[in-house]
Amino acid sequence: MAKKNQVSEPAVAYNALPQSSVMNLFGGANILHLTGSLSSDFEFLNLTRRGIPKKSLLTLAKKISLTIQDIADILHISERTLQRYDDNALIKPEHSEKAIELARLYARGVEVLGTLEAFKSWMNTPNYALHNEVPLSLLDTSIGFDMVLAELGRIEHGIFC
Repeated sequence: MAKKNQVSEPAVAYNALPQSSVMNLFGGANILHLTGSLSSDFEFLNLTRRGIPKKSLLTLAKKISLTIQDIADILHISERTLQRYDDNALIKPEHSEKAIELARLYARGVEVLGTLEAFKSWMNTPNYALHNEVPLSLLDTSIGFDMVLAELGRIEHGIFC
C-alpha cells in the first residue's frame, strides 16, 4: 500500500497509453459508438474487430493534419474506396487496426513531446536517426511504425543518435 507522499509506479513503464487521448483523437466515445472508455487493450481489440466509423477516421485525419490520401496510404486502401464509405459506415477491421495504431502512435508522441503540434512537426521533419526519412513516410508498414515508436522511446530517455 502506497503512503500518502509516495509516488506510485508510472503507467508508462508498462507501455500504457493515455487511452482517453486516443479516444479524443477519434472524436470521443459518441463518434466511436462506445458506451464506456477505451481503458484496456481488450477494448481496443473489440473496437478493431467491430471497425471504427468513417467519421471517426476523418476526425483523426483532421486532428493530426493528414489528408484523406495520406490516411488511405497508411491504411492501404484506395482513396476512392475510402470516399465511398458512408460517414457512419464501419471501416473494415484490417483498416481500423491501422487507424487505431496511428491514433496510439500520435497519443504516444504527444506524451513524449508534450503537445500535438510539436509531435506533428516532428513527424514531418526529416530525422537523422531514421536515415533522414520523414517519420510520417514510414507509416505505410508495421516496421515503420515500430521504428518511429522506438525513436520516440530514445527521445524520452534522452538517447539521441
